[in-house]
Amino acid sequence: MVEPEMDATTTTPSGTDEVELGLLIVGAGPVGLYGAYYAGVRGLSVGLVDSLSEVGGQVTAMYPEKQIYDVAGFPVISGRDLVQALFVQAAPQRPTYLLDQEARSLEPTGDGGFLVVTSSGTRLRCGAVVITGGIGTFSPRPLPAGEEFLGRGLAYFVPSSQEYVGKDVVVVGGGDSAVDWCLMLEPLASSVTLVHRRDKFRAHASSLDKVRASSAKIIVNAQVTALEGGELLEKAEITVTGEEPLVLPCQKVVAALGFTANIGPLREWGLELHDRRHLVVDSAMRTNIPGVFAAGDIVDYDGKIRLISVGFGEVATAVNNAAVHIDPEAHLFPGHSSDEPRDAPAPA
Repeated sequence: MVEPEMDATTTTPSGTDEVELGLLIVGAGPVGLYGAYYAGVRGLSVGLVDSLSEVGGQVTAMYPEKQIYDVAGFPVISGRDLVQALFVQAAPQRPTYLLDQEARSLEPTGDGGFLVVTSSGTRLRCGAVVITGGIGTFSPRPLPAGEEFLGRGLAYFVPSSQEYVGKDVVVVGGGDSAVDWCLMLEPLASSVTLVHRRDKFRAHASSLDKVRASSAKIIVNAQVTALEGGELLEKAEITVTGEEPLVLPCQKVVAALGFTANIGPLREWGLELHDRRHLVVDSAMRTNIPGVFAAGDIVDYDGKIRLISVGFGEVATAVNNAAVHIDPEAHLFPGHSSDEPRDAPAPA
């Protein structure tokens, strides 16, 4: 079987006057793509709108080559391969992709559904909405020192690992991204040094143990206090609390300090927010607006864990509850996928 390619042929052109959908998913990242598959299982026509020009969300935009270790069924998989697999899984459901445009306004239509208008003027009529992200912007938290080397050795994510081959690399941060970059680059780089401002890490303990067992050097209670070089980065000054600065040869710095999100037009939709960045949902993934559901990193509830694997379960819950919102006579439980005939027709 030839797998479909993730190219512009899968995208509904911007400016289309009106699109009728059963379900609209706001966000075409991994969680949104899995939601598109599940919408098809429920017999719903589905559209995905995303402000980025490609599917895959932050995974595609920021770390397509990053190795991911905590997706069920895959001991390890790259971000790019995960997105491709999810895209292929959703393809039989014939989703409508509306990329490079934001979902701007949300208006109830009086029948339990909604009219959503995008930044390109496309009008989307749907029976329910599931928000998984894909709106507004996200910005990296800047490295306090050396910002002038951005693009000349300093980076906030690694779209391609090849430019790190044979380089002296400093990775800054204490979370999963920082540790994962170390594990990905250590076999390729001449040297890798992980710098964290505390001695406690937020990253998975097993991943951190792998870094400790590798050739990478870990410096804690420290910060990068200066970057030096000419046209390109050559050295990094690292200061450990209470000690004299240490200067290391360094041609690449990856500052994995996290990102701040701007949820943009969602602020105007009347949704209940927690800390101005996350949508409050209940156990059915319902927001405070009937017919609007949410899943993935954008949601918040007591005990929330922000992992891709958790988002997959949340979006399945959201889509199944959305199906009942659209048709109150429908069953909440969709049945097991193993019970489905493999030649079942895709939704119209």
